[in-house]
Order: sequence, then C-alpha cells, then structure tokens
Amino acid sequence: MAEPSQPTLPRLRQAVVAARDLDATAAELRERLGLSEPYADPGVAHFGLRNAVFALGDTFLEIVSPTEPDTAAGRLIDRRGGDCGYMLMFQVADLASARSRVSEQGVREVFEVSLDDISEVHLHPADMRGAIVSLSRPEPPESWRWAGPGWEERSAPVSVAGATLDVPDRDATSDRWETILGDDPQWIEIRLREGKRGLTEIFIDGLDAEFELAGVRFHPSDYEEE
Repeated sequence: MAEPSQPTLPRLRQAVVAARDLDATAAELRERLGLSEPYADPGVAHFGLRNAVFALGDTFLEIVSPTEPDTAAGRLIDRRGGDCGYMLMFQVADLASARSRVSEQGVREVFEVSLDDISEVHLHPADMRGAIVSLSRPEPPESWRWAGPGWEERSAPVSVAGATLDVPDRDATSDRWETILGDDPQWIEIRLREGKRGLTEIFIDGLDAEFELAGVRFHPSDYEEE
C-alpha cells in the first residue's frame, strides 16, 4: 500500500478565536461542528489565558479566554467590542529560513519557543497587518503538541480549510505574507479583503451550513462570496 502523501507546506494548521466566555463558546462550537472534548493547555496561563483546543482532522480550532487584566487577547476583545478572531498558525517546513525572511521584513517576533517536538515563533499582528501569525515546525511533521496527548482519538471528521482576513491594505499585506510564507501554495488558503477587523471568517471542510460564533463567520469550504 502506498504511503499517504504529506500535505504541501506551508499550510494553515490552526485558527484561534478570542472569547470572554470560554465554556459557553466551546460548548456551542462542539454542538455546531460535532466535535469531541477539547484539550485545555495549562501552558497558556503564562499569557493570562484559558483555552480549549479542538481537533478537526489534523487541523485545529482554539478558543482563548482572558483570566487576567491587560492580556493581548483581552485588549483585542475590548478594541473590537466583543469576541473576535485572534490568530492563525501555519506549519512550515523550514522555520529558520522563515525567520530570516521575517527579520528582513522588519517584522517583530513577540514569542519564541523551541521544544523537542515543536519550534515556533509568533509575529506581531501590526507588522503582519491583520492578525497574530504563528510559524510552527512540529517534529514529526504530523504531530501537534498544542492539541494535547491523544488528539488523534478526539479528532472530528471535518477540517479547517481556510480563513478570511479583513485588512486595511490588501496589496501590501499580500506582498508581506507572500514574502514570509511564500507564494506556493497553501497560505493562499487565506483570503485577504479590504477592511479593518482582522480574522473574520473561518472555512470548514465538512460543514453543512454557515453560522456565526465569537465574532467570526464559519463557512463551508466551498462557500463563494456573492
């Protein structure tokens, strides 16, 4: 039997929303998408957060909720006037090269971690002109530390297929993202649209009907804007 082909990198691996009420938002997301129990990562307490990470195929949806004042997620919720999209996490094949391009573009890194099973950096949302962006290199490539042990057994038969970012300058943002992530091929899972609100839509392969939750519109993956 032939080995399954590996996804082409870079690829969108995880999308993140910020919500004031973690438990209520997680419960509704589970019901809407038929998801299993989420993983609560104790490590996010470092950022003054609680979270819930759901496995969808080998992709992931995360909800973060502030537990302390003056967190990045809490400030964003306040600026947006409510729950909102927060972050996009991309798996890359060569993190060192990606970080070199980040530096050449003058993009700030706001967090860095290097562990046995994953290396990752987070990029400043103002510099990426739309959302916090994570560049991650898991080892082995099919693993994903942030979903917790045994996520494969909790995985639902749907997947994160893409997202929409509303950005003030679509052309400048596209140029920056292409320079850092490359133009071939999978970051184009992200649609850039003129606007000022950041991560506004998430596309789910296997979703039957669209819905809105945490300030984000969830669409089937074949949705086309009229």
